[in-house]
Amino acid sequence: MCLAYPGKIVRIEGDTGEVDFGGFTKMVNLMLMPAAKLGDMVLVHAGFAIGATTEQDAEETRDVLRRIDSAFVPEEPR
Repeated sequence: MCLAYPGKIVRIEGDTGEVDFGGFTKMVNLMLMPAAKLGDMVLVHAGFAIGATTEQDAEETRDVLRRIDSAFVPEEPR
């Protein structure tokens, strides 16, 4: 299964962009999205921006991923 994580482009340098994932940033390759611009919401997989999304869809996706993550938090020992 592949997973693309949503983030916002906060800086562009050539074919790479710094993307904010809601608390941390990472440089990603923008070559697959040559029309991407500052402030765009993108879906990132394996270091590449592979598609566009909306702010609302990005937040819904992050919320679902947080809920999935919290379901796998080990219980405290008794």
